[in-house]
Amino acid sequence: MRRLSGLAAIFQAAKGLGAVPARTAEYRMVQSALYTGNNSSVMSHVLSHTKHEDQSSRAAARVVSGTMLFSVAASTLAEEAHAKEPIPPKFRPNDVVLYQYEACPFCNKVKAFLDYYDIPYKIVEVNPISKNEIKWSDYKKVPILMVDGEQMVDSSDIIDKLFQKVCPQVAAKSTSDNDEENKWRKWVDNHLVHILSPNIYRSASEALESFDYITTQGNFSFYERTVAKYAGATAMYFVSKKLKKKYNITDERAALYEAAETWVDALNGRDFLGGSKPNLADLAVFGVLRPIRNLKSGKDMVENTRIGDWYSRMEGAVGQPSKVQA
Repeated sequence: MRRLSGLAAIFQAAKGLGAVPARTAEYRMVQSALYTGNNSSVMSHVLSHTKHEDQSSRAAARVVSGTMLFSVAASTLAEEAHAKEPIPPKFRPNDVVLYQYEACPFCNKVKAFLDYYDIPYKIVEVNPISKNEIKWSDYKKVPILMVDGEQMVDSSDIIDKLFQKVCPQVAAKSTSDNDEENKWRKWVDNHLVHILSPNIYRSASEALESFDYITTQGNFSFYERTVAKYAGATAMYFVSKKLKKKYNITDERAALYEAAETWVDALNGRDFLGGSKPNLADLAVFGVLRPIRNLKSGKDMVENTRIGDWYSRMEGAVGQPSKVQA
C-alpha cells in the first residue's frame, strides 16, 4: 500500500506541465485513480559531356565551385547550429548539477539558459514518486540547481542568480531593455505556462501521448510507468478541464495560438526579443515550449502560428545541450 500511495507524487511531474492545483476535487480524484545545391545532377552533366576537353574542364570547374559553396554553407550552418554565448573562464562555474523532471517546462527553462551559455551541467533525474534523489534538500520541488555547492531553487530565481554570477557586468546594467525583458519573463510564468496543461491533456489521445513522453523520459520503474501512463493520463484529462475554468480558457488551442502570436508581435520584427541575440525572456519562452514541441499541441502551434521561424532561430542559438555525464 505504501508503494501505491507514492504514485500520487507522479503528478508533481504533471504539475510541472501546468501547475496542477494541489487541493481540488480533481486532484483528489487523481490520487484515488492511482490507487486502483544538387551534386548528383552536376556529376551526371559532367559525365555526359566528356568528348570535348574544354567542356569537361568547364564542367569540372562547376563541380569544384559547387562543392566549395556547399562546404562553406555547411560550415556556416554547423556554426550557427552550435552557436553559444561565451562566458569568461573566470566566471564559469566548476560544478553544476540539475535535479529535474525531464518533461518539466520549468526545468527546461533552466536548461535553456545553461545550454545557451554553454555551462556544462550534470543531470540527476528525480523519481517523482519516491523523490529519493532530493531527500537531502528541504526544498521538495524541481528544479534544484547546485552550483559549486550552493543550492538554488525556483526556475526564475535560479536564472537570476546564475546570470549575476556568469554575466555580472551585464546583470548590473539597468536599461529600458531590462524592463521589456522582465515583463515577458513574468508573462511566461504567469500566463504562458498555464495554457500548456489544457493543451497537452486536451483529449484522451493527447493525454496518453503526453504521459507516454513523461513516463518514458522520467525516472520510473516499469510498474510505475505502466500505471502512470494510463491512470495518470485519464486523471489529467479531467484535471485539465478544471484548469481551463480556473484560467478562463474557452478554447485551449485558440489560447495557445494567441499566446504564440502575442509573443511574435512582441518581437516587433526582431530576430529575438533581445535583438540580434536572445535575452532571458527569449530563453524562458523557448525553455517552457521545448517539452511540447514534438507533441501534437506543439506541432499544431508551429503549423498554425508564426512562431516557427523564431523557434528555429532559438534552436540554432541555444545549440546542442551542454550536459555532461554525471
